[in-house]
Amino acid sequence: MDLNADLGEGFGRWTLTDDDALLECVTSANVACGFHAGDASTMRRVCDVAASRDVRIGAQVSYRDLAGFGRRSMDVPAAELTAEIAYQIGALRVFAESAGSVVSYVKPHGALYNRAVHDDEQAAAVVAGVLLAGGRPAVLGLPGSRLLAHAEAAGLPAVEEAFADRAYTPQGTLVPRSEPGAVVHDADEVVRRSVGMAVDGAVDAIDGGRIAVAARSLCVHGDTPGAAAIARRVRSALEEAGVHVRAFA
Repeated sequence: MDLNADLGEGFGRWTLTDDDALLECVTSANVACGFHAGDASTMRRVCDVAASRDVRIGAQVSYRDLAGFGRRSMDVPAAELTAEIAYQIGALRVFAESAGSVVSYVKPHGALYNRAVHDDEQAAAVVAGVLLAGGRPAVLGLPGSRLLAHAEAAGLPAVEEAFADRAYTPQGTLVPRSEPGAVVHDADEVVRRSVGMAVDGAVDAIDGGRIAVAARSLCVHGDTPGAAAIARRVRSALEEAGVHVRAFA
């Protein structure tokens, strides 16, 4: 199982994620590319540290929404969204390659991630942006999403992802953050859910029912309070359960 976290989510003098601590235990780093968070200096620093620790670098692309942290859905025209996705990947690639690494994968952030689960046009535009940027990076997304369907159709590696600290609907999608219980804050529960998804391929939904979750990568959100400590506990618990924690790419 791959263990990923959102990193580089700062801007100028403002910082949010404990990048150094998280990079000690994750295997893949979703690096903010400047549209929802992140700036050139932060992107470069995160890439340098990630490369030095053999952590895979991924472009976390977003709607252009610094004020809303990329969590507001936007009706961006497909051609414009394609160009903006390629722009973000290209910016991160400069820093990844200067650190001796590559952009191994692309993962949408926030509202774009959730929109690309069911919005065929937006999902296709994201994949078109990945193709425009060049190379063959993997695409990370929710199992059964339109995003992964378009990635597979384009010949790109499609990687299913699960979330350690987000609640699921009975349909297997993420509970919107605007609803109560959308984020799991109890560290013990996060660890329990993580092991269950990795070992049993299942998790409790928000209504108490058990749903199947097939994933190759597990996300621990970097902006959650105490995220680094939770990520360390998740990794230790996975390894104790006999799960080999390693990057998918």
